[in-house]
Amino acid sequence: MPRAYLRVPMAKSLPHDSIVPFQDSGKGKKEQVANMFDQIAFRYDFLNRFLSGGTDLYWRRRAIRELRSLQPNLVLDVATGTADVAIMTHKYLHPEKIIGIDISENMLEIGRKKVAKLLLNNHIQLLKGDSEAINFPDDTFDAITVAFGVRNFEDLEKGLAEMYRVLKPGGKAVVLEFSKPRKAGFKGLYNLYMKVIAPKAGQWISKNKDAYQYLNKSVKAFPEGETFLHILQQVGFSETTLKRLSLGICTIYCGRK
Repeated sequence: MPRAYLRVPMAKSLPHDSIVPFQDSGKGKKEQVANMFDQIAFRYDFLNRFLSGGTDLYWRRRAIRELRSLQPNLVLDVATGTADVAIMTHKYLHPEKIIGIDISENMLEIGRKKVAKLLLNNHIQLLKGDSEAINFPDDTFDAITVAFGVRNFEDLEKGLAEMYRVLKPGGKAVVLEFSKPRKAGFKGLYNLYMKVIAPKAGQWISKNKDAYQYLNKSVKAFPEGETFLHILQQVGFSETTLKRLSLGICTIYCGRK
């Protein structure tokens, strides 16, 4: 049985935790997020490439590079979705095993088909799992990755604490997440894109405008930059760093156990 993790007390919840995809739903954030991704899974990969112009693949590669010197053997990919990061981690780092967990079964099914097509079933295993109650013992994984997933945690602190718990001492966690540009001119264009263009494109392609309105709202509410590093430190991580990419559109955060 995993040991109980004693967290440093923080606020009961962060403003980010209350941002949900469907305002009129009576369901909790976790269930709403799972339903949202189940609905858009069939267009998720295409929308990622389309809305980012393919830049999301570059961002993922940059995040995975943060683990290159560690050369991990066992990697956990949290909020794995359709397994993009898990597959790229195998390609660039060749760990012995990668386990991906996600709360959306439809996303996982697409990921499993991609893994099977690449003949990687012996190296990548995708499981339905809750990032805030990770079903592995303490000190299991050499490294943990999560790309564009921590915004969707119902309890951000609890999810990060779980990642810390299952990470081996000396292990490293890499978080890739959207952030907000700071340069005035570019910031205006970015806000227009996130508020108007992305939801319209999401509605047109996936027939789900709510998901891409949620994207904008959740990015705005996310405690980015030094604030997020502080949360990582509060749950136990050390040697925390951040790197901003593409004029601040997204950020790589790293922490050690």
